Amino acid sequence: MEIQKGVELCFPKLLNTSCIKPALNWSKAVLLNIVLSCVSLITTALNLLVIISVSHFRKLHTPTNILLLSLAVSDFLVGLLLMPFEIFRNTACWVLGDLMCSVSWYLTGNIAFASTGNIVLISIDRYVAICHPLHYPTRITVARVKLSVSLFWLFAIFYSSLYMKDVLIKPGRYNSCYGECVFIINDIAGIFDMVLSFFVPVPVIVILYMRVFVVAVSQARAMRSHVTAVTLQCSLNHTNKSELKAARTLGILVVVFLICYCPFFCFSFGVEDMANNPSTFFVIMVFYFNSCLNPLIYGLFYPWFRNAVKLIITLQIFKHETSEANIL
Repeated sequence: MEIQKGVELCFPKLLNTSCIKPALNWSKAVLLNIVLSCVSLITTALNLLVIISVSHFRKLHTPTNILLLSLAVSDFLVGLLLMPFEIFRNTACWVLGDLMCSVSWYLTGNIAFASTGNIVLISIDRYVAICHPLHYPTRITVARVKLSVSLFWLFAIFYSSLYMKDVLIKPGRYNSCYGECVFIINDIAGIFDMVLSFFVPVPVIVILYMRVFVVAVSQARAMRSHVTAVTLQCSLNHTNKSELKAARTLGILVVVFLICYCPFFCFSFGVEDMANNPSTFFVIMVFYFNSCLNPLIYGLFYPWFRNAVKLIITLQIFKHETSEANIL
């Protein structure tokens, strides 16, 4: 490889095999790293508050909140691991070695797939709660939700291991020079991953929440008019205002997820060489930014989250029996 004069290398001693340092203006690189690092830190901290809140307070141990806990775990890992990895890959030379490169890509696929699955489970939970309220207490229990979440995380681990087995067996096999960290998926595996990660879950999420929206609107109108049929009255006794409010809040969560999620997959579907496209970093960070927005949505619409955060920040959770506190 012929190196032009004045070009900085990642590893100057390896003239023929070293990658060229990313050509970023020093001031722009510093500003970009500071901003994105702050976003990563905020994402990690906010989702950690959600994890502590739902785990500590027994009143929050409901099926819906268990799903929010699982989503918060995946969002926490996005802020703690995926964002720093992505920033490091695109703004500096990769100096962590081939093994860590493979691990970073494996975690990226695993956590991103788990995040999508959590949104699907949340959509199913709201669908049953709003559209089949009489069956919700028996069909959606804490034990079943915990089992479903555990099985899905295991499936995400298995799936990521399967389609990334090549890079796990031989780390760095797709790197063309030292200081690079890329992952290239073949066409067949890419199509399969696109179907399983986008074309199946996204229509399921949209269809379920369209149904939830229609039923929620009809029930809200019935509540305002007080003109209901006998079956609707029975339904409304079980599907109260709190369930409708939860459906609205989680509906916002789902919409925000789709807004952040769809551009990445539309971009990856239409671009052949994502590794060398300068827009790839932007669409990936937009996708990751969703993990920062989720706890902000909880803070805006869930009083229990604001109450829990006050107790956590003031360290009152270390007092005796605060886990039994009624923060709803």
